Amino acid sequence: MSGRRVLSVGNCAFDNGNIARFVQEQFGAEVVAAAGLDEAVQQLRSSSFDLVLVNRILDADGSSGHEVIRRIKSEPDLQAVPVMLISNFADAQDQAVALGAVRGFGKSALNCPETAELLRPFLAAVERAC
Repeated sequence: MSGRRVLSVGNCAFDNGNIARFVQEQFGAEVVAAAGLDEAVQQLRSSSFDLVLVNRILDADGSSGHEVIRRIKSEPDLQAVPVMLISNFADAQDQAVALGAVRGFGKSALNCPETAELLRPFLAAVERAC
């Protein structure tokens, strides 16, 4: 385990399982699920995460993932945490970036090498000199 942690917000159990499996296999990182905005903010305030992955439309209540990003990026103590939107739609990615997110990926690209490269700066284990 790399010690890296990812907060997965608004994904259904099936998608969250796929995300967790991919992140674990590629980076040895732990994935913690949050159903919605309030739970995500609570998790971020109580624990450390290297990356937040937000579904475009939250499974639990159909609310906008953009609102999650807006809230995280509006709170001074949470702004530094990198956030990515999970969406196949370029316009949704553009809107997320405008809100302060890092360009994310779509679920259809989850198992692609490009997605691993996109996540690598946030989840790759830190090399330490001897």
